[in-house]
Amino acid sequence: MRAYSFGGAGLTLANQAVTLAFINPAATMGFEILRCWAGQTGTATSAQQRVQTNTQVTAFPTLTSATPSKLTLSDPTSAFTGGTAGAAGTTGVNASAEGAGAKSNIISDTFNNLNGHLWVPTPKEVIRLGGGASSGFGYHLPVAPGTLTNWQFGVQYEELG
Repeated sequence: MRAYSFGGAGLTLANQAVTLAFINPAATMGFEILRCWAGQTGTATSAQQRVQTNTQVTAFPTLTSATPSKLTLSDPTSAFTGGTAGAAGTTGVNASAEGAGAKSNIISDTFNNLNGHLWVPTPKEVIRLGGGASSGFGYHLPVAPGTLTNWQFGVQYEELG
């Protein structure tokens, strides 16, 4: 299993609905989502927060580049690289602009900001995007959170190629 992780920590979000993490399949390399997580330490005030997984077609979000890390040190470097434009074969976090591409919601959920969110799909819930797919995968807050500071989030994935 060639599994990788990317994300961010201690980040301030834009005051908008925001894509936390985004990965777009490469021409010949797809992926399977293993888990997504989000939490914040910017406030001790309890609030509910919506979250969703989605696919998005071009135009993609404007992101901060996030280079994937290997989960098994003997694995090769990921076929995906950090990128800021959501282009094929790239990963990024903390969108500053969402892009005009249509989002297709896959799973909607709600979490308490003091507890955080962890989504680990069971085998029948797994999301896979094949190499050359026209959509990327996003882990997204569809409503701006009440607290914008000190967010941690990320995605773990397995390469399919």
